[in-house]
Amino acid sequence: MQYGVQLPVQSQSTIYAEPWEAAAGPEDLLAIARTADRAGFAYVACCDHVAIPRRLAPAMSTVWYDPVATLAFLAAATERVRLLSHVAVVGLRHPLLTAKQYATLDHLSGGRLILGVGAGHVQEEFEALGADFRQRGAVLDESLDALRAALGPDEFPEHHGKLYDFDGLGQRPRPAQERVPLWVGGSSPAAVRRAALKGDGWLPQGDPRDRLPEQIQRIRDIRAQHAIHGPFAIGAIAEPLYVGTPTWDVRPRTLTGGPQELAESLRAYRAMGVHQIQVRFRSRSRAELTDQMAAFGAEVAPHL
Repeated sequence: MQYGVQLPVQSQSTIYAEPWEAAAGPEDLLAIARTADRAGFAYVACCDHVAIPRRLAPAMSTVWYDPVATLAFLAAATERVRLLSHVAVVGLRHPLLTAKQYATLDHLSGGRLILGVGAGHVQEEFEALGADFRQRGAVLDESLDALRAALGPDEFPEHHGKLYDFDGLGQRPRPAQERVPLWVGGSSPAAVRRAALKGDGWLPQGDPRDRLPEQIQRIRDIRAQHAIHGPFAIGAIAEPLYVGTPTWDVRPRTLTGGPQELAESLRAYRAMGVHQIQVRFRSRSRAELTDQMAAFGAEVAPHL
């Protein structure tokens, strides 16, 4: 079972941001990404919002780094860790624009991109950019088809749909990967179905442990009904973690303890059929976070 991390600093929603992140910046992101690279993390992930309306700013904050710029910045400072958009709201942009940005990222990083996509949820953001909020599910469905073509091997990709129509338009550089993995985010029935039918993987949106088996079985059933075969990466977002015994308040939901204890708890995800878990560590500073990540990679991960 692989493990990845949603990067701190680059998105600072009050739901999960630690106080120290408010004063953090590029050097902190570099240090964290390099730690992930060394500690065996499968990916580092970056969120996607263009603009946050004033009504949501107190909860979401307005700190949302651009995922393509951020992941490209970190690609140059890392060697093996993969680069995940979790998730790109692709309905805000034409598929050819999205393909140009992410194909370039994959090319520059030597084939390390995982394109995670989602429908989005901020209505004002869609309206400001001239995108259709009410039809965002249908837009995402077609965008996935268009992106599959535009990120494929053809220099002149072709797609003919209800919303997007293109051919005879060349884009280089092509992605370094023959097939860029498309992971679909979201836990609604429509999102789960979309992931099963159109994705190479599923990124749940905070499903608790007791709900995951039902969701995973639904994905398997849908894929079987439509005779869809091939690799499919099922993800999960684990509870917040702290390796060791904390001497400060890490909140009740946080998993704490020694390596064997933590690994035993996390192995329950593997038993459900999960292939990769996204982990988040409680921390009071960048140094504590990177120490936690290093300890997880060295002491907990071997038992997963």
